[in-house]
Amino acid sequence: MRLGQIGVRRATAKDAEAIAGIHDEAWRLAYGGIIPGGNLERMVARRGPAWWAKAVERRAAILVIEVGGRICGYATIGPSRMRMLPFAGEVYEIYMKPEYQGLGFGRPLFEAARDELKRYGFKSFAVRVLRDNEMAQGFYRRLGGVQAAETSERIGDRSLPVVVFGWPAP
Repeated sequence: MRLGQIGVRRATAKDAEAIAGIHDEAWRLAYGGIIPGGNLERMVARRGPAWWAKAVERRAAILVIEVGGRICGYATIGPSRMRMLPFAGEVYEIYMKPEYQGLGFGRPLFEAARDELKRYGFKSFAVRVLRDNEMAQGFYRRLGGVQAAETSERIGDRSLPVVVFGWPAP
C-alpha cells in the first residue's frame, strides 16, 4: 500500500461509489455477528451509491479521507439526535476500509469531523456505539471520549445495547 498524500475533505457526488463500498465492507466487518444477518444486509443494501450521491446533493456533512489518492474512509456529522444529553453535535459515523483500520488514519478523520462540528458552532459532541462493537469503543476511548450514557437501538426484532461517548465543550 502506497501512502503518499493524506488528506480529509468534504465529499462530492463523485465520491458516492467509493463511500458506498467502504460502508458495505466496514459495516459487514463491524456488525457481523452483532446485527442479525438479514437486518445487516438490508441496512447495507439501502445505502448504495445512489443513496450517498443524494446525501451529498442534500448537503449532508460528509467527510472523506484520502490516502495516496484513494478514498479509504468517511465520516458523517451534524446536530445531536440525543436531545436529553448535554451535547450539541454528533459524529453519526466514522468508517474505514478494513485494510486501513488500525493504521492511524481514523484519528485525522475524527479530528477533522470534530473541527467541522466546531465550525458549525457545536462545541460539544457525542457518538453512539453498539456496545458489542469493542473495536469502536476502544477507538473513541483513545480519542478522549467519556462514556456519557447507555441506551438501546431497535434493529429488526432485537433491541441492541448502545454506549454513548461524549466530548464536553472545552
